[in-house]
Amino acid sequence: MSGFQSSLRELREYELMAGVLPRRFCAWLVDSALIAILFVFAKAVLLVFGLLTLGLGLPLLWLLPLVPVAYTVILVASPASGTPGQILLGLRVRRDDDLSRPTLQQALIYGLGFWLTMALGAIWLGVALFTPRHRALHDLVSGVVVVRNRALTGAGSGWNMATGTS
Repeated sequence: MSGFQSSLRELREYELMAGVLPRRFCAWLVDSALIAILFVFAKAVLLVFGLLTLGLGLPLLWLLPLVPVAYTVILVASPASGTPGQILLGLRVRRDDDLSRPTLQQALIYGLGFWLTMALGAIWLGVALFTPRHRALHDLVSGVVVVRNRALTGAGSGWNMATGTS
């Protein structure tokens, strides 16, 4: 591989990964707020259902811990390839090998892994500080990477960007 191709690859890698870690944290804050709203709504619905069934529906409350996992899995596996927080901050979850959308299986492993990591202590997310492409453990296991969306779409292709023609 020539030095020019190597430089292009390094530039492309930089465009994909520049500023991803702080954006991931901010995206998590946004998503946590949305999940809290969904959680409260789901709990209210299940409690009303439990009361209407004279207590027979109350065991369904055990489903509440699945709200964050379902939120993550469904949205990462969607065509948007990211949660609302990630999309708001210009991030997308992609397959590590070819940067295509993740499969449902990868999204499931990613979502379960992330929330398991959070349950066991978020300190494990620190792995992202030392891995290539700033990948956390759940990224490595699921085979995905979180990248900047603008690097996927190309510079100047956004709705508010000039086309370069004058």
